[in-house]
Amino acid sequence: MQGQQADQAAQAQGSGPGRKPGPIGPLAGFTVGVTAARRADELGALLRRRGAAVMHAPALRIVPLPDDTELLAATKQLIDNAPDVVVATTAIGFRGWVEAADGWGLGEGLLERLRGVELLARGPKVRGAIRAAGLTEDWSPASESMAEVLDRLLEEGVCGRRIAVQLHGEPLPGFVESLRAGGAAVIGVPVYRWLPPEDIGPVDRLLDAVVARSLDAVTFTSAPAAASLLDRAERRGVLSEVLDALRHDVLPACVGPVTALPLEAHDVPTSQPERFRLGPLVQLLSTELPGRVRPLPLAGRRVEIRGHAVLVDGELRTVPPAGMALLRALARRPGWVVPRADLLRALPGAGRDEHAVETAMARLRTALGSPKLIQTVVKRGYRLALDPAADTKYGGV
Repeated sequence: MQGQQADQAAQAQGSGPGRKPGPIGPLAGFTVGVTAARRADELGALLRRRGAAVMHAPALRIVPLPDDTELLAATKQLIDNAPDVVVATTAIGFRGWVEAADGWGLGEGLLERLRGVELLARGPKVRGAIRAAGLTEDWSPASESMAEVLDRLLEEGVCGRRIAVQLHGEPLPGFVESLRAGGAAVIGVPVYRWLPPEDIGPVDRLLDAVVARSLDAVTFTSAPAAASLLDRAERRGVLSEVLDALRHDVLPACVGPVTALPLEAHDVPTSQPERFRLGPLVQLLSTELPGRVRPLPLAGRRVEIRGHAVLVDGELRTVPPAGMALLRALARRPGWVVPRADLLRALPGAGRDEHAVETAMARLRTALGSPKLIQTVVKRGYRLALDPAADTKYGGV
């Protein structure tokens, strides 16, 4: 798996081991998992443009329901008996609802009914879909948060009001319950559903990569995707290992607070951009991942150990997985001698032959392009050539 990641990384950077690549992006050397079903190509392109290697594993698939009897019944009910409020939650869902109604010959009736109610849009994408249908929303929160929509409705007062909510694949946690507790009659509009992917293999490989820490971050753009990934981890019996990795080593980056809810329910801290968009999400990663790396001053060079590669004075050096394992073991105690036996244990599948350490070390030095970065201590082991002035030059190590 790690070898596959390194190959993908080298291809993404346009370089092989030890060769100088092109311009270095802020995510060069890092591998990011993408769980999105929609707009995954766009997110992957943004990540690769900044130098990242991308592992795509859609945690869900979207199943439209144009022929669904439940959606048809809800649409007829709303046309026959007008609600007081309609809450549109997603652009793709709102468009799908109008298209399905058109297919049933109910399109004009639905739009006419929506013109006469209080129409709330969760965010700008939904506003765009509403206006494309010839309608105008009454209000939309700046935060794109369903919590803000709920606050507005509760402040207005919902007792005795009929509120239609366009669902987005799974029940909205706490939203419908709060409205009903306030005395509202809530009609769910199930425009599409989220289901597990038909091919679960990529998800399993992503989970294995999370557990192995061969991913540096995992991105989530919907709460159902986060919930689906955790559900799959539980079914495979690796949930505790996945949660431990996400809490300590693999950065979970969510597009917004609603998306983060399934992870935070498991006490997994998440990172979120201030603006809930793909671009700011990638910018967040471009800041946070490099910020998690401690630069090491070695033999007069500045070294950053990233996920699958190393920056040496700003030059990206792709390192084989065995070499990365040795380098990380040395970096845990920079400047201290690490015995060969300890390094052997760090090598994946090395067995008991200490010659494997020397072979991997030789390849590591070649990949780094500077043999002096790692010193051999005769009959003892190896150590990183930490500069004596490291404390003053880099603020301590």
